[in-house]
Amino acid sequence: MSEVFGITASDAGLGALLTLVVLLILTGRLVPRRTHEDALADRDNWRAAYLESEAARKVEHEHVAELLEMAKIGGHILTALPHPGHADEEEVSGVDQMDQASRARP
Repeated sequence: MSEVFGITASDAGLGALLTLVVLLILTGRLVPRRTHEDALADRDNWRAAYLESEAARKVEHEHVAELLEMAKIGGHILTALPHPGHADEEEVSGVDQMDQASRARP
C-alpha cells in the first residue's frame, strides 16, 4: 500500500479518516451535495439575469441611437428656420429698406 507522510492507510484507522474528512469540510474542499446544487442553481440564475440584462441593454442602445438621429434632424430643421427679428440683408431689397426708414420718421 502507499504511504502518506510515512503512515499507511491501514495504520491510520478510522480516527485519521474522520479527522481528514472534518478538515476537508472546514477548509471548504468538501461540501455537501445540497450546497453544491444550490451554488449551481444560483450560478444559473445569475447567468439568466445577465443574458436578460444584456438583451434589454441592446434594445435600449438601439432606441437611444434612433432618438439621437431624430434629435439631430430636429436640430438641423431648427437651425434652417429664419430667426425672428433678424432679417437677412439678402432678403430685404433696397426699396424695402427705404420704405421702412420713411415709416419710422413721423
